[in-house]
Amino acid sequence: MQMQMFRPEEEVAGLAAYRPRATDIIISPYAKCGTTWLQQTFHTLRTRGDMDFEDISAVVPWIETAVALGIDIDGPQRAGPRGFKSHLAFDRLPKGARYVVSFREPKDALVSMYKFMEGWLAEPGAIPISDLAGFWQFNPGQKPDYWRHLLTWWAERDNPDVLTLSYEYMIAHPKRTIELLAEFSGIALDEELLDLTLKHSSIAFMLEHKPKFEDPGMRRLSEERCNIPAGGDSAKVRKGGSGGHRVELDDATIAAIDRVWTEVITPATGFATYADMNREIERRLSR
Repeated sequence: MQMQMFRPEEEVAGLAAYRPRATDIIISPYAKCGTTWLQQTFHTLRTRGDMDFEDISAVVPWIETAVALGIDIDGPQRAGPRGFKSHLAFDRLPKGARYVVSFREPKDALVSMYKFMEGWLAEPGAIPISDLAGFWQFNPGQKPDYWRHLLTWWAERDNPDVLTLSYEYMIAHPKRTIELLAEFSGIALDEELLDLTLKHSSIAFMLEHKPKFEDPGMRRLSEERCNIPAGGDSAKVRKGGSGGHRVELDDATIAAIDRVWTEVITPATGFATYADMNREIERRLSR
């Protein structure tokens, strides 16, 4: 289904059409690791609360899908600085912009992706979550590859043009996250804008405005190319939170993901677990 919906030549063309500017902000977490949340936070900051859009990706566009969706990726945007979305690893993105990445516990990201797929890309219950873990998202070397994405971005943690966050940090420190993003983006922040952004980026507000985060362009593309029934729920805002994998995943799936972490991530980073890595992110952001 991934290859049916996304054609490699369109991704290449979208990346080629994008012309980086030094002030551009590219929000590039792995899928289900905080992308939509950061898009909404960023767009609120630069516009002081604009909500007059069909979907958040219409105003903070997704670079690699622009050609497929008929979007002029280098066209004018509603406010500055320009903002973009991507899910690509650092080494696959055009250089010359500024980049925001948030990491997330891989088991929680898996659960979030599974819930996102249910009722849109698959009938509820049609695909066991253990199959998704093994077949698609969390098997090193397959595309997309959570593990490679993480390693390329972690290697840039000291790059002054990369803001490194985590989903868990954003939950625990929403005010500080907004302050960091505003400063990184060159956006002046006052108390009124801070309060407004806290409200507009809250899970309650985003659920209240759920149609703004349903990516109708991608849903229409899936219906056209993949014969997905019309009217599915493609909303990218569900309930937020962390740690849900403990009740959603069986022991074997948890053990399999932990094993990949030990084999792939620990040798490259020194972190025995994702929790260890997140503690280091928290320490760095508190400096």
